[in-house]
Parts: sequence; C-alpha cells; structure tokens
Amino acid sequence: MSTLKVDAIRHNSATSDAITTAADGTCTANITSNYSNRSVVYNGAMKIAQRGTSFTGVTASGTFPVDRFLFHVGSLGTWTLTQSTDVPTGQGLSHSIKCDVTTANASPSGTAYARIDQRFEGQDLQRFCKGTSNAKNFAVSFWVKSPKTGTHIVQLQDQDNSRNVSKAYTVSSANTWEKKELILPADTTGAFGNDNGGSLFLCFYLAVGTGYQGGALQTTWGTPSNTTRATGQVNVADSTFNDFYLTGVQMEASSYCSEFEHRSYGEELMRCMRYCQVYVNPKLRGVRGSNTNDFHRMGMTLLNTLRADPTATWSGVQSVYDGSGTASITGISSPYVDTVSFEMDSSVSGTLTVGTGSAVIAYTGGNEATLTLSAEL
Repeated sequence: MSTLKVDAIRHNSATSDAITTAADGTCTANITSNYSNRSVVYNGAMKIAQRGTSFTGVTASGTFPVDRFLFHVGSLGTWTLTQSTDVPTGQGLSHSIKCDVTTANASPSGTAYARIDQRFEGQDLQRFCKGTSNAKNFAVSFWVKSPKTGTHIVQLQDQDNSRNVSKAYTVSSANTWEKKELILPADTTGAFGNDNGGSLFLCFYLAVGTGYQGGALQTTWGTPSNTTRATGQVNVADSTFNDFYLTGVQMEASSYCSEFEHRSYGEELMRCMRYCQVYVNPKLRGVRGSNTNDFHRMGMTLLNTLRADPTATWSGVQSVYDGSGTASITGISSPYVDTVSFEMDSSVSGTLTVGTGSAVIAYTGGNEATLTLSAEL
C-alpha cells in the first residue's frame, strides 16, 4: 500500500503543481495557506493613495504613487506616476501603479536606475526566521503589465546585514497583464532586527545603467555587488510610449505562492497610516500667544499611532478663528510632533481680538490647507 506524506497547513487547498509523486508511489503535497495576515506587504492592491493620485515630472527618488510603494529613480528619465484603474480582469483588484515615461533614456549608464520599492520593519519579518537554521523562503507574487518583453528583476535588500538576493522573471507579452510567482531563497545568515527600523527592501526594477549589470545575477544571498543586482534587466525607459503597471503584490514566508490576500479599504488605510497621515484642513486647537499676531501650541491627537516621530509638511493656506473673526495663517514654526500627536507654533496675518491665553481654532475660511506627517522607512 502506498503512503501519502502531507506537508500542509490545515483548512487549505493545493495548487495543481503542489503535489509531487516519487518512484515508489508516495506523494508529497505542499498546500498553500489561506489564513489571514500571511502577506507582509501593505497596500498590495494599490488602493490607498493619501498623498495624491498623480505626480508629474518625477526625476528623483521620493515619490509615493500609492502608499507604501516608493518610486526610486536616479539619472534615468522623467516619469509621470499615477494610481491607475488599469488592472487584470477577474482578480478582484481595482487599482495599480502606472509609471509613464515622459522623457526617455535609451542608453542609461553608470549606476542609473528606476525601480519601485516597499520597505519593511524588522519586527514584521520575524516569521521568515532569517539568520537561523529554520529560515523560510520568500514567496513573492504580483501582477505586472510591462511594455517590454524579456527579463525583469526583483531584488531583496537586507539592510540590517548588508546582504541581498535577486530573481529574474520573464514578461512574455508586451502591454499585457501577467501574474508572476517567484520563490527567493531562505537565508540562514544575518537575522533581521526585531524593531521598527527598515530591515528589508523589496525592489521591482524597471531599468538600470551599465553599473548595475555585467556580472552573473546574484541569485543566492550574499554581500551586495552593484554589477550583479539587476543583470539582464530590460530598459522600460527607452521610449516615451512606454507605460509600466504593477499591482497585486504579496510576500509571504513560504515555498509556495498563495492566492492574493484581499483586505478591506479601511484595514489597508489604517496599516498605511502607521507610515503617513494626510490631513486636509486639520482641526487644530490651541491658545492665543503673548505677541500681537501669533498663537501657540495649536495641535491635535492623531488618528493612528505612527511608526516613529514624523516629519511635518504644511501646504496651502488656512485661517485661525478666535470666536469673533478670522486671520490667515502665514507661517509655522517649531512643530512638535511624536507618534500620537501634533502641535505647532504659528503666526497669522490680521488682528486677533481675544486676549493672551484665550482659545483659538484652525478654520478653513474658504481656503484649503494640507498637513502631511511622514514616518516612512
């Protein structure tokens, strides 16, 4: 009688290639998991875009076309980045990242590059058991629509231990949605820090210069070398007709890729607000300062706890209301921010009628202002 060996997590279903049969008639089933929270990727369905849905003239790193996905570029063309509704049919996905080349670079040189990153806290990666004898594989799956057929590169960068590994995948049909499932190897060297620091980058390359290829692609974990990071990567930036799309990104501790883990809009928003919070016409309350036209320590409690003390950016014009009239905010100084609250000192244009120590409140006054708090990795 033959024996069935099963390596599985209960309450799951196997994919067609998850069962292997040996010559002696035994078979092994590797059954992918359907339990929740198996993916460490935030906003993999590209639903959340707090900072905006379109960014033009992008030539340097620092733009988030959607929350948690950073467009990282250096000396390689000009781009328009948008949250797009172009998605693969029948997958339950509603949005993607679109990277549109507006100034091409057909021959990138040196260490020029363009890529999309998600960056992870070490405390969220402990399930991979990296740096131990029980280390787990990194199962990365996603949908991609590229204008270029041929080799594309995904890379994992271990920031804690200065180690990396890359994996190639092939786009078979240009401008067509294709699902990719990649297994990047476990690493028994170098544990991730169990803290809120940036321990790992998941990188999707779009184009690289000559300095990022030339050697054999580094497909096993090791010390980073620029020439082996993205060998073979096609150049998505070689024409202004090129548009690159990405969605349905997932990464799990497994030797097999499971179906995409759909989360509600509200759940993904709260996850993303750990790293960025955007307030339009924020309702700030405080007291009148001692000078003629200032007010001090206006603030608010944040909607969600941030990963770390954030940087604060204020744009637009808002007013302050003192109970009898309004005055426009003209400047902000010495913002006081932590993971749970925001406070600022500021000055206004106009005369406040209330006395020192009296209550004041930020007021729209027909204008619009935006406060962005960023605690990104």
